[in-house]
Amino acid sequence: MFYTLEEQIERKLGKVFDELGLDKKYAVIKNSDRPDLSDFQCNAALALAKIEKKNPRQIAENIAAKLSVDEDFEKISVDGPGFINLSLNNVFLAQNVDDICGDERCGCPCVDEKKTIVLDYGGPNVAKEMHVGHLRSGVIGESMRRIEKFVGNNVISDVHFGDWGTPIGMILAEVIAHDGNLDKMESYDIADITAFYKKANIRCKEDEKSKETARIITAKFQDGDDEYMKAWKHIRKVSVDAVKENYKELGVHFDLWLGESDAHKTCFEIKKIAEDKGLLEFDDGAYIIRLDEENKPKPPVIIEKSDGGFTYQATDLATIKMRVDDLSADEIIYFTDKRQQLHFEQVFEAAEKLGIALNTKLKHIGFGTVNGSDGKPFKTRDGGVMTLVDMIKMSKEKVAESMPKAGDESGFSAEEIEKLVNQVTIGAIKFQDLKNNIASGYIFDLEDFANFEGKTGPYIQYAVARINSIMRKNPDIKMEKIVVSNIEERNLMLKIAQFGNVIFRAEQEKEPSIISDYAYNLAQSFSVFYNASSIKDADSAEIAGSRLKLAKLTKDVLTKALFLLGIETPEVMPKA
Repeated sequence: MFYTLEEQIERKLGKVFDELGLDKKYAVIKNSDRPDLSDFQCNAALALAKIEKKNPRQIAENIAAKLSVDEDFEKISVDGPGFINLSLNNVFLAQNVDDICGDERCGCPCVDEKKTIVLDYGGPNVAKEMHVGHLRSGVIGESMRRIEKFVGNNVISDVHFGDWGTPIGMILAEVIAHDGNLDKMESYDIADITAFYKKANIRCKEDEKSKETARIITAKFQDGDDEYMKAWKHIRKVSVDAVKENYKELGVHFDLWLGESDAHKTCFEIKKIAEDKGLLEFDDGAYIIRLDEENKPKPPVIIEKSDGGFTYQATDLATIKMRVDDLSADEIIYFTDKRQQLHFEQVFEAAEKLGIALNTKLKHIGFGTVNGSDGKPFKTRDGGVMTLVDMIKMSKEKVAESMPKAGDESGFSAEEIEKLVNQVTIGAIKFQDLKNNIASGYIFDLEDFANFEGKTGPYIQYAVARINSIMRKNPDIKMEKIVVSNIEERNLMLKIAQFGNVIFRAEQEKEPSIISDYAYNLAQSFSVFYNASSIKDADSAEIAGSRLKLAKLTKDVLTKALFLLGIETPEVMPKA
C-alpha cells in the first residue's frame, strides 16, 4: 500500500502517541507556517493539554524527544506554547519522491471505502441556447467527476435535462400559431425551435390567452397525447444534440442524459408516499408538504400545482428516489447557481420527511456568476446574454493572436495550430473558472485569461511543454535515483510530495481550486528549480540523471493535476 509523505509522518507520530498514552486522533501534521524553520508542524500539544491537564510545551517536548531518535528527521524543535517543528532528512525525502516516480497515480492513494456518488451538473433546458451561465456547472462538475473517480469512488454523472415543463407547451403553441398545425415540426432545427421559444416567451408575457393555451397544451402532452408527444420527442432530440456539441467542445462528459421527463411517473409515487405518511396537504388548489420552521422559516414544497402539473420540486424529489432505488447512490451532489440554495434546502428536507433517501447524503454546492469587467454577469457588447458558442469562439480568436502562423518558419502545420488553439483556449477558460473558489463569482477578462504568464491555464500548459522540450534535448542523459543536491531541488520535492494530500483535500472539500493553486505553485517551483539546477552542466552524471528524473516527475504530476481539472496538456507549444 502506498502512503503519502504526510501519512508516513503521521504514522510515526501515531506510534509515539501510543507510547506516551496520548490520543492518536491528534497525531496530524500540516505544512509549516514557517517554511524557513521546518517542513511540517504538529499543533497537537495545545489540544492535548486540556485533556491531559498538563503544560502543552511539556507535552510537545516529550513528543519531540521520542521523535528525535528517528533518523528520517533532520531536525525537531518546539516553539512557542507547544508547536512541534519537523524537518525531514534529505535522504528520506528524496527516497519518497523517487518512489512516486514508479507510481502511475503520482503518489495518490485511493479511498479506503468506495462510495457510489451521483453528480448532477449541467442542467440545460430544451430550446435554449447554452449561455455563459451554463459554463460553471459543466466545468466544475466535470472536474469533480474526474477527482471523485480518481480517488476510487464509483461516479455517475447526470445532466438532468430540463425537458418537461411549460416551455414545451409554449413552443408547440407558437408553432401552431405560425403553421396552423404541427405537420412541419420535424423539419425545424435547434435555431428554429429557439426562435419559436423566444417569440412564445414574449407572447405569453403579453397575452394571458396565449399563456393559457400553452398551459393546456403542456397538460395534454404530459398526459401522453400522441401528436404532442411526437413533437416533444423531436424538440428534445435536437436540443440534446445541440447541448452535446457544446459539452463536447468543453470536454464535459455525462454518463446519463436523463431529464425531468424521466422522473414524471415517479412523481405520482412521491405524491402517494406523502399522502400515506400524512404529509400531503391540499392548500389553495395545490398539494403541498409543509416544512419545519423552527430554525428557519421555509415556504412549503409544492408537489402538484392547481392545474394538475407536477413542479420542479416534485421532479427533483422523484429523481432523488430514482437515484437511490436504481443507482444505489451513497451521495447525490448538485452543482448549480447558488441562488438555488433555498430550493435544495426545501427538497432535501422534504426528502428526509418522505424517507426516500435515508442512507444517502444529499448536498448542494452553489457557485457564483461569471462576470464581465463591470462586475455584472458577462454579456455581449449590446447587452444580450453571451452564448457559450460565442464565448468560446471569441476566446479562440484571442488565443490565435498569440500563435505563430502555420508553415516552415514556425514548424507547425495548420492542423497543429488549430489543435493547439483549441487546447489552450479550453484550458484557459477552465482554469480561469477553477482557480476561483466555487462559491465566489469571478471576472472573465478576455485580455488576461490566456496570458502565458501569471496564474493561468496556458502558463501551466507551457510548463509541461517546456519539460517535454527538456526531455527531448537530453536524450543521452540516463535518469538516476533522485537525490538532493541543492535547496531548489529540495523545495520542488516537497511540493511534488504534497500531490496526494492535495487531491484528497479537493475531494473532501469539493473544491477544484485547491488543485489549481497546487498546479500553479508546482509550476513556479519547477521554474525556480530549473533556473538554478543545470542538467547538462551538473557536477556529476548521477546529479544530472536525478534532475532529469525530477523534471519528468514534475511533468507527470502537472499533467495529472490538469487532467483532474479537465484540461489537456499540449505536447509542444511555441517557444517552449
